[in-house]
Amino acid sequence: MKLLLPDSINLDLNLPDQVQPVTYAVTEPIPQEHRDAEAIVLWAIPGHRMVELPAELPNLKWVQGLMAGMDAAVNAGFSEDITMTSGLGLHAGPVAEHTLAMVLAAARRLDLCVLYQANNEWDETRLGGNQALRTGNFSTLSGARVLIWGFGSIGQELAPWMAAMGATVTGVASSAGERAGFPVITAADLPDELPRTDVLINILPANPHTEAIVDGAVFEALPRHAWFVNVGRGATVDDAALLEALQQGSIGGAALDVFRTEPLPSDDPYWSAPNVIITPHSAGGRPRNSEPLIEQNVRAYLAGEELAGLVTR
Repeated sequence: MKLLLPDSINLDLNLPDQVQPVTYAVTEPIPQEHRDAEAIVLWAIPGHRMVELPAELPNLKWVQGLMAGMDAAVNAGFSEDITMTSGLGLHAGPVAEHTLAMVLAAARRLDLCVLYQANNEWDETRLGGNQALRTGNFSTLSGARVLIWGFGSIGQELAPWMAAMGATVTGVASSAGERAGFPVITAADLPDELPRTDVLINILPANPHTEAIVDGAVFEALPRHAWFVNVGRGATVDDAALLEALQQGSIGGAALDVFRTEPLPSDDPYWSAPNVIITPHSAGGRPRNSEPLIEQNVRAYLAGEELAGLVTR
């Protein structure tokens, strides 16, 4: 079996003898002599190249992505007969770290500190001095209520860190109960939970069921001091509703790592919206333990066994 490996990441793989690994350039067409490949690993591939791959690989039977969200690959036009697997669990730690950083930056208004620093300005009234804890204000994780919508591997990695800093954490998933020691509710319970939420974290994937699911009703239900954090996918958010909530001050602010259009256009209203922290889709980008996942799935594929991270289309 010929397995194509991207040149966008260093992979030191221990593969069975019947597997022929070939490195390909993610920014260039697949060479003719390697278009007979049966499997390919995807990572950091430009959008225009992703949609060209299906036509270049007519013998393809398996796509192994190293991404947590496989929406770009799913929408690229690969045949539905092709098995597709994701980078399940590879980004839990990195994305959880970035999310924690964004939440702390929001609580301590590090975004404003950077702006004042650029102007050589010392704002002790708003950012320093006496910062007594007040009801109806998000300035610390201690005692805060955090709601994580999309409570998979990333959310379950993040939740204990939040709890260790004093937050009360609740997950939102397709079924209620308990996961990783934390209570989990369903979206049907959101009307009761949102009004007492200090931080709403979105880690939802993009699919037809989640399109603009974080909408005006969600933002209207949140308290005026609450922050919205998105490290999932931009397509899950109703941008007009979020921008209106920010402009009207009906929520405390938003920390956004993902957007419907990326790169975010220079004239996009998010750049000038009040109380917004923007990072350039940088929460992930650091897949951990890619080699064991690929090796496990290669062996399962050759043996005709179920692969880890199967993507349902």
